[in-house]
Parts: sequence; C-alpha cells; structure tokens
Amino acid sequence: MRKQIAAANWKMNLTYQQAEKLFDELLATPHQLKQDQLAIFAVPFPYLQLANERMSGRANVMVAAQNCSNKRSGAYTGEVSVEMLNSMNIPCVIIGHSERREYFNESNQLLAEKIDICLETGIQPIFCCGEPLDIREAGTQNVFVGKQLEESLFHLSAEQLQHIVIAYEPIWAIGTGKTASADQAQEMHAFIRSHLSAKFGDSIAENISILYGGSVKGNNAAELFSRRDVDGGLVGGASLDAAEFVKIINALK
Repeated sequence: MRKQIAAANWKMNLTYQQAEKLFDELLATPHQLKQDQLAIFAVPFPYLQLANERMSGRANVMVAAQNCSNKRSGAYTGEVSVEMLNSMNIPCVIIGHSERREYFNESNQLLAEKIDICLETGIQPIFCCGEPLDIREAGTQNVFVGKQLEESLFHLSAEQLQHIVIAYEPIWAIGTGKTASADQAQEMHAFIRSHLSAKFGDSIAENISILYGGSVKGNNAAELFSRRDVDGGLVGGASLDAAEFVKIINALK
C-alpha cells in the first residue's frame, strides 16, 4: 500500500524562536496518523536538530532537509552534504524543488547526481517535478515532466526507485494562490505513474507515493487527496500555520 504523506516545506521562513513556537503548536493540536500515513517536516538546515528533538519518538513522523549537495565533502563553502545529514539522523531530503531549479539553475543532470548520492547514503529523496505556466498553456506539460523524470530518475534500477517519493508541483500554482483542480492534479499524477510504469513496471509504479505541491490548504486538501493517484501533498505556506497543517494531515486518505 502506498504511503499517504503530508510533507511540510517551511522554505526560508521563521526565526529559531518562531520555529520552536510552531512545533509547540503542532504538538498541542490533536491529530492522528494511521499506519499508512506520514507527516514530514522539511525545515531549514539550522532547525534540523530542533525538529529531530521535538518529533523524537512520534510514530509516522519524519524530518527532512530541503536540499543537499551533489558532492560528498570538500571545499564547497556553504554546502551541506548527505553525510552530514546522515550523521544527524535526517532520513529524507527534498531534491529539485522548482525554486532550486529556477533560482539556482539546478539541471536534471545535477539532480540525478543528488539522487544517486542520497540513495548511496540511505537518505530518501522527495523528487520534485512540474511545469511552468507557458508549458501548461502550450499543452506540453506531459513532455516537459516526462523529460524531468527520464533525465533524473530513469538511470535507476527498479529497486532503487522504490526508495523515492515524487512530488508534482505545477510551478504556476506555487505561492500564487492558484491551485490545479483536483482533476488536473489527478491527470498529471496518472501520467507520472504511467510513465514510471512504462520504464519500471506496474508493480513498482503502483507503490510510488506521488504528492501534489501547489497552494495546498486545509480547505482544498481533502478534494485533492481523494483522487486515486494523489497520495498527499508537499505543502509550503500552509505548513507555517499549525491548525492549517493539521487539517491537511487529517485530510489524508
């Protein structure tokens, strides 16, 4: 059974004191995760230890980094390696978020290197893919997203792919207040699953969790998550509000 996942991406937000307060509020807000559900908190690097401490011993909760280097170590000032993350018991990392692709020019080939080094180190990648507005308006989103998958993931073995979570994020819906309709989300998630199936087989593709990322909120999460191939959400702004994020957790199917 595929994991149903509510993943919080705090991005570059909150002071340390605000992060402490948000964790306190999250822990004080009633919510329950079933056996096949996960809550993931992708927090800024300085708050990883805090997140680990606050979420320690809580079932079905994971802490994630928002990025990592494609290098193991060396003279790369300001970078953070997967070995550093592993030494802190961080089990998961976001790879290829659209903001990394757009603002830091991360290519599909670079992301393939990051995927490889994560898997070699035993850290689970959340691999992001998705199209900008001009691609959506041209109707070529399947070709665009298909290429992202092929160039970053299709060199993997079927066994390796099973350790990856995919997040589809229509770039035109990130932070804009626009949201792909539940039908649009389902259509793209079904395409992604079918594209994986053509390469790796049905049994592998059916067990990959595919999250939707793009202005997920408490009032639209249930409808989005109700679709067959939508296995939860990668949540930005709404994850900075404890009550709102708990609504999203509770909307998991």
